[in-house]
Amino acid sequence: MRVDCHQHIWPPALVTALRERDVMPYLRDWTLYLPGENPYQVDPAAHDVERRRAAEHADRVLVSLSSPLGIEHAADGADLIDIWHASALALPDPFRVWAAAPVAAPDGPALARVLREDRIAGLQLPATALDSPDAIGHVAPLLEVLERSGKPLLVHPGPAPAEPGGLPDWWPALVPYVAQMHRSWMSWHVAGRRRHPGLRIAFVALAGLAPLHHERLAARGGPAFDRDPNVFYETSSYRTDAIAALARVVGPAAVVHGSDRPYAEPLDPVAFHEAYFTANPARLLRQP
Repeated sequence: MRVDCHQHIWPPALVTALRERDVMPYLRDWTLYLPGENPYQVDPAAHDVERRRAAEHADRVLVSLSSPLGIEHAADGADLIDIWHASALALPDPFRVWAAAPVAAPDGPALARVLREDRIAGLQLPATALDSPDAIGHVAPLLEVLERSGKPLLVHPGPAPAEPGGLPDWWPALVPYVAQMHRSWMSWHVAGRRRHPGLRIAFVALAGLAPLHHERLAARGGPAFDRDPNVFYETSSYRTDAIAALARVVGPAAVVHGSDRPYAEPLDPVAFHEAYFTANPARLLRQP
């Protein structure tokens, strides 16, 4: 079974909810407004379920809430997350769902109820909720429930901070998103695995290439880096050079394919290691 571990699609109910908001994040028609990014013109076809199904070559596609929206951090995020779960779980095959959870006041029992759904692959959290050892401790009620469920964690870039104007549209994806992934990986390396020894975890976008800094980490007195069979690295937006460099450090068995569609396209299975699409995602997800 070929798996795409990371895509986004906004079901109609979520689009409606975003259009009804008067504080960010919100949609006006198909223009998205976020505090830390330029207004973004959303392509409606990118969220057309039947078009997306027709374009898929993967046997299973895992879709998640767009964490850069900041919904997990929002005061009213729980309501939007409920809408996400209800509408995403109704998507047809080949789609499966990463759960979401509010992070300001983590609710373990609420997450446990969602994780019982067969179509829920695991939990996605924004990297901004895991950006220090203390932050990992704060969301421990969620991670403990997730660990007991046997399902994995996906770490995704969170909202970009508001900055002075004039930055190009690509800036958030290349600067704050990458830095967030780097911080969350370092925090997990320092504190997360010790707290949650059995949890499988996948970092989007190759963890911001954080493992490539293992030599500098050692030179500056940081903890030793060892390959962890329960840590995975998802490929979205990266291609040959970055994937090959990371695989040399973490091992090819740790790399899982994810496209981040509609913001990037899937890798070509012919050009990359077949295990990235099949065996490695199966170990992350513990598929039968």
